[in-house]
Parts: sequence; structure tokens; C-alpha cells
Amino acid sequence: MSDFSTECYEGALPPRLEGRVRDFLSAQGLRYEPGDFTAVVRDTDGSVVATGSLAGRVLKCIAVDERLRGEGLTAPVMTALRSRAFAQGLRRLFLFTKPQNQGMFRDFGFYPISHTSDMLLMENTRNGISDFVASLDRGPQGGVHGAVVANCNPFTLGHRYLIERAAASCDVLHLFILSEDKSAVPADVRFALVRQGVSDLKNVLVHPTSDYLISSVTFPTYFLKDEQKAGEAAGRLDLTIFCDYFVPALSITRRFVGQEPFCPVTAAYNRLMHEMLPPRGVQVTEIPRLEKGGCAVSASRVRALWKEQKWDELRPLVPDATFRYLSTGVWD
Repeated sequence: MSDFSTECYEGALPPRLEGRVRDFLSAQGLRYEPGDFTAVVRDTDGSVVATGSLAGRVLKCIAVDERLRGEGLTAPVMTALRSRAFAQGLRRLFLFTKPQNQGMFRDFGFYPISHTSDMLLMENTRNGISDFVASLDRGPQGGVHGAVVANCNPFTLGHRYLIERAAASCDVLHLFILSEDKSAVPADVRFALVRQGVSDLKNVLVHPTSDYLISSVTFPTYFLKDEQKAGEAAGRLDLTIFCDYFVPALSITRRFVGQEPFCPVTAAYNRLMHEMLPPRGVQVTEIPRLEKGGCAVSASRVRALWKEQKWDELRPLVPDATFRYLSTGVWD
């Protein structure tokens, strides 16, 4: 390793080095995406020969020059990233790699969660996802168990309509609210507003997703150079995780989703559900959007009205608890 040096950077890389890292990753089939912390290994000529970044609890963009495989260049990158994560109090970590690299990262204490033909998701806890799904309330056994996965940013009457329709078709409805805190409404507030908003639906069980469904952990945008292909590959991985763990643990046989006429990314994800879930024993049902005033009730519309403080227009679109939070900041 005397011919190589490891450099670590907080936040953005220096522009010239960023260009070199971008070109290096592109040559490895990855698309550059900035991280919170980046490790770069260079040779005596200053060329980038290995790199990796940390974003939250995700180790990403890890690559080693193919000509130098076997030189131990992954180790300094992994050591730097894990040390930084642990210094921030992050103990549970995730990483993406290609399926053929599983053995290499097993040596660093990472265990496979699920994989597709393009990508493998690993975590540094042996039974992390299995323990998580085992902790979820399964509800009464028997009958039809369905699922809805939603962000509810914020919880609207459109969400309520979807959940009510889904619950009417099931004996038990498992409602998963995204746990990642990257929304306009904080995760704990979203979860509380949903629980208040469906408390009268006695067959609905509200669950967090942790990092395992529709998060930056399961939806990496950098993993393939082609952004559209990367989005599809990430969607396939996310749905594979759902089928591998959540479906058998909770006896789910139906998944409900709102029709998506506006967002092409969500519409593509819905199409993937129709392709992937039925062969795994899960029927997919799309429910038409609730409309008010000739327009679909959407969280994006509510957020826009919230930003503009158009309370009279916003009020008919959300439950009481959501309106109270948006107008006063009080939610409990």
C-alpha cells in the first residue's frame, strides 16, 4: 500500500478532484452522486484508483480500479467510511454492490438482504431485516391480508380514501408509512397524523418501514449510469425486498396503490408492481384518485397550498388533525 494514499473529504469534493472521481466511477459503470463524506485512494501519479462515499447510513459509490483488484484497495475505503459513520453514532449501515461482489463485502461484516440481476443490498447486521419484520404486529391470522405503502407528506383525504377503500377489501390492512426523514413533514408527525386519521378503521395496522421500503437505502439513484435504468433497477430491488420478507411474514396477498396520472416515476413503479407481485402471490389493485373541485387530491397540491398559506383552498383536502398541524404546528 506504500504506492497508494487515502484522502478523506467532508461534504463536497474539490472541483478538480470531483471531476476525476466522476470520470473514474463512470468507467466502473456508476454515476457520481455527492456524499456527506468521501474517501479517495490515489496512486503516486495522483490518479484515482478507489473511492467510496457515506450518505446517512448508506455506503455508496464504492469502486476499485479493475486493474488493481487484489491489491487491498477496498480496505482503506471501507475503514474510512465505517469509522466516519461510527463517529456519527451510526451503527446500522447499508451498502449497494453488484451481486458478484457479495463475498468481498462479507469479509467486511456485511450480510445480504436481497438482490436483483443488477444490484445487491447488504447490511452490517446479520438478521436486521428479519428481526424488523418479526417485530411487526401481524394482526388476526386468517382471511385476506393487504398492504398499502405510503409517504403521507402530509396525510390527506386522498390517502384516507385509498386506505378506506383498501381496508374494505381486506380482513387486515397493513399500512406502511415511510420512516425516512426527508419530507416536508417530519417522519414522527406523518406517522402520528396517519394513526389519528385511520383510528376508526379497526382492521388497519399502521407500521413504520424503517430503512427497508422505498427509502434512499432501497432506491439508490447512482447505481447505474443510465438514470432511467437505475430507477427501474431500484424499483425491482425494493419490490423484491417486499416479496422476500414482508409478504411471507405478514401473509400479504394484496397490495393497493393509488392510480398515478401525473408522476412518471410513481407510474413506472406501479407498472413494476403489476409485473412482479402477481407471480409472488400478491394481487395488485389500483384505486382511482379522490377528486375535489375537479382535481385529484394530492399531497403535492396540499404542500403547494400550505406554502402559499391558502387555508380556504387547503381545508377541504385534509383531515382535521392534518389541518391543525399545517396551520398551527400542533399535531398531538
